[in-house]
Amino acid sequence: MYKNYIFDLYGTLVDIHTDESTDFLWTNLALFFNFKGAGYTATTLEKMYIKKITAAKNKITNTKYPDFPIENIFEELYTDKNVIVSKDTIKDTAQFFRTLSIKYVKLYPKTIELLKELKSKGKNVYLLSNAQRIFTFYEMMMLDITKYFDDIFISSDYNVCKPDKQFFNVLINKLHVNTEESVMIGNDYICDIEGACSVNMDSIYIDSNLSPYIDGELKSTYSIMSGNLYDGMKKLNLL
Repeated sequence: MYKNYIFDLYGTLVDIHTDESTDFLWTNLALFFNFKGAGYTATTLEKMYIKKITAAKNKITNTKYPDFPIENIFEELYTDKNVIVSKDTIKDTAQFFRTLSIKYVKLYPKTIELLKELKSKGKNVYLLSNAQRIFTFYEMMMLDITKYFDDIFISSDYNVCKPDKQFFNVLINKLHVNTEESVMIGNDYICDIEGACSVNMDSIYIDSNLSPYIDGELKSTYSIMSGNLYDGMKKLNLL
């Protein structure tokens, strides 16, 4: 039915649980910073991190849904202590933060079957994700799904998130995508579904364990309210 299938990632293809508020995370991250010569307590490090996140978002004024590369924050946390570190160390710090926060990360059932079937039928498969490249790219590699995507768009690269149509238009304009031949698939009724509506694109809503509570009208073209995405799309004749 469609030529282009545009997927959200977390809550749609990947099931993940993270917690960035634990004492375990901030104690061990502070220890890592101290190893590099940047003296922080766990409490001070967490407070400074949150403060810098807020400030970075406030600097982006052309959207209500800002994003930015999270590694910039970790670099600032080092320079605030007059510690100059390499790009590799900044990357390692960000990824250590991420691994400390993850409780689990895994594919939803039949995700591979879904992606394989779309590719076998000659469909274009794209990713449009509100995420951090420094986390997401490596998680996708670990889960062995990167190879199924014809192109990947991650919000931290563009300083804007879904549902802002600016982010959708990055994909549309780069790939010269005809929205009438395309469908957005996601688990968030605002970010994915209303975002798709803003660019006149059809959408498939999947109600997953990570879906936010729907407070208002669900504007998706199709909805899968139970079961897995693959079986739901099969039932709707969308594959």
